[in-house]
Amino acid sequence: MFNLPNKITLSRIALIPVFMVIMLVPFQWGAVSFGSESIPVTHLIGALLFIFASVTDWVDGYYARKLNLVTNFGKFLDPLADKLLVSSALIILVHYHLAPAWMAIVIISREFAVTGLRLVLAGTGEVVAANMLGKVKTWAQIIAISALLLHNLPFELVSFPFGSLALWVAVFFTVVSGWDYFAKNWDALKTSN
Repeated sequence: MFNLPNKITLSRIALIPVFMVIMLVPFQWGAVSFGSESIPVTHLIGALLFIFASVTDWVDGYYARKLNLVTNFGKFLDPLADKLLVSSALIILVHYHLAPAWMAIVIISREFAVTGLRLVLAGTGEVVAANMLGKVKTWAQIIAISALLLHNLPFELVSFPFGSLALWVAVFFTVVSGWDYFAKNWDALKTSN
């Protein structure tokens, strides 16, 4: 159960409180300037930590497949780690007025709904692994959140709202992939006790 990929996933979960402390505790570490734009050092460190934790999602999946260490525990834990990381980052973005609250609510609600679906189906012995649409959704969210945590730098230098546009794309894939999960598993959900 605690093989290398699952340990990597658990380390990603362990990084979430560190990320939150760096982003939310009012450390006075100054700011870093990029042209006429600047970003607090804590936000830069937090963004890099978020990106690092997100990249480990690919690393644990790679090793799970390469070393033939795919487990039901890993299939459950990996998407859970993604949801916890993304949800905490979205709440922080809303806190700093870097993302609209309604978009965060849509994304987090979908994550809770799909997690509930997985738990119900797990009770019937069925484990729902992430599909390709779910993976596209996750990476769309990670790209959008990373851009917003970085205060849309370097795109802010050319007045291009990449982070905001990326968040719209992430919301689109969030809704579509959520619909897909429920549509594909509706019959199994109806027959579960």
